[in-house]
Amino acid sequence: MIIKRYSATDEMPLFGLLREQGDEWSDYHGEKGHAKYLRALESSVTYLAYDGSILCGYARCREDDGFGVYVYDLLVRKTHRGKKIGKMLMEEACKDFSDQPVYVMSDVDTYYEKLGYKREGSIFEVKYI
Repeated sequence: MIIKRYSATDEMPLFGLLREQGDEWSDYHGEKGHAKYLRALESSVTYLAYDGSILCGYARCREDDGFGVYVYDLLVRKTHRGKKIGKMLMEEACKDFSDQPVYVMSDVDTYYEKLGYKREGSIFEVKYI
């Protein structure tokens, strides 16, 4: 297993992984979302987990000028789940930003509780477009 940072050469494998998830991730890989998500990737720190030539997971984060790092997306290919790949991706972010707190923005609470992460408040939608 190799963990590396995203580059433009990873676009096709990443969007292939997103498309495999179906409609749940269509805001990212769909016709309207693809270009927008490419811009988000450019302004994010994104980690990819490769098992040989297979992209099996990724995590996308943003750093908030020393106030913390926020993980917006964490996804592991269904065929590779249960192999601690998500945990490895999170550990890479924690290692790279060892001087800052790392937070997860997610609605999959049970997964993060299983990893031993503690809840710190919640997130609320202020405006929806």
